[in-house]
Amino acid sequence: MTPTLPQGELLYAIGDIHGRADLLENLLRRIEEDARTDRAGNKTLVFLGDYVDRGPDSCGVVEMLIADLPQGFAAHFLKGNHEALLLGFLDDPLTLDHWLLNGGAETMASYGVDIGGLDRLNASPEAWRNAFAAALPETHLGFFKDLELSLAAGDYLFVHAGVRPDLPLEAQTEADLIWIRAPFLDWPEPFGKMVVHGHTPGRVPVTRTNRIGIDTGACFSGRLTALRLEGDKRVFLQT
Repeated sequence: MTPTLPQGELLYAIGDIHGRADLLENLLRRIEEDARTDRAGNKTLVFLGDYVDRGPDSCGVVEMLIADLPQGFAAHFLKGNHEALLLGFLDDPLTLDHWLLNGGAETMASYGVDIGGLDRLNASPEAWRNAFAAALPETHLGFFKDLELSLAAGDYLFVHAGVRPDLPLEAQTEADLIWIRAPFLDWPEPFGKMVVHGHTPGRVPVTRTNRIGIDTGACFSGRLTALRLEGDKRVFLQT
């Protein structure tokens, strides 16, 4: 049976942005134009996480999500593993090296942290954490802390990474929802809902009988992807 959304619902799911504010701006403009003449009573944006790291303007991405979304849309923001890394570093500065290996330097630099100076001084992890915490606006910290882990709509479930196949959907852990790859990606059976996810980049969106992956590696490829859902129809929009 083809998954559907309830009548009157129009939904756009947006894949991993990773600091590409330029691509996000372009994609939101396309979505706004695409939805302009649609008569759906409820229009929703669902962002699948990984707003930060690797790309050049994580700060700009978060500011856009907080303050500059198209009018007339409800918005849901899911937590990705990179937001978990950021929050983990604020809680425990000894995770600095792990975050840096995953693009944390680009995020800190986008907030104005002098990462070159900290590196030259061989600064302690606590000094790095203090510099980032001082540069991070309260509104952005609140945004990161308030992220959702999943969203269900009609026959669809939206998560960052995927679900653990051997657990009911209501019993999934945060770690699985934001980090899982195997065995989720290769699982052939239904999950109970069509799972829409990011986290695992591909050259093009991936459509299977039980999942749809829309991470197209924006920070490297220049392709940020959205999945448009209305009734039983699906369309991909890309930068």
